[in-house]
Amino acid sequence: MADEDLHGSDIARRALEEARAAAKAAGKQVGRGMASPMTGGVRRLRSGSRKWSGPGADARDPQRFGTLITGISKARGWDRKVGEGTVLGCWETVVGPEVAEHATATGLRDRTLYVSAESTAWATQLRLMQSQLLAKINAAVGQGVVTRLNITGPAAPSWRHGDRSVPGRGPRDTYG
Repeated sequence: MADEDLHGSDIARRALEEARAAAKAAGKQVGRGMASPMTGGVRRLRSGSRKWSGPGADARDPQRFGTLITGISKARGWDRKVGEGTVLGCWETVVGPEVAEHATATGLRDRTLYVSAESTAWATQLRLMQSQLLAKINAAVGQGVVTRLNITGPAAPSWRHGDRSVPGRGPRDTYG
């Protein structure tokens, strides 16, 4: 048979035969692998388990990446650090767009989340909603990652400039 008359499957079969012959010449065992599911032969592993998963779900089937990462982080004890990163990195999705528009999570230390509001009115509103915010955060990242909120308003500018400042409170304004 000439090379021009060969089709794709014939070329693949010839390449497989050549590879097997080369493996035999190198002293390796050939044909000791699992039977192909195409040929109908399924070799049994220990206690009758199948090599091919078949139509049903199996632990060897592909898993979602997020599920794998969650499993790894739990197994290694990284739950708390992943939760902390989620609170700070996904602030808008954790608390909602309306709250995130007017407040920002600035840090997390010793289970206390530090939140900075854009105005004193929003800081007061967030203090009133503190229990609902903690519930949303715990639902998103798990219990115990955040146990307390420290909510502050905007920082007022300092009126003290230089070494010779006059004692007193300075101008009276709420700055926000």
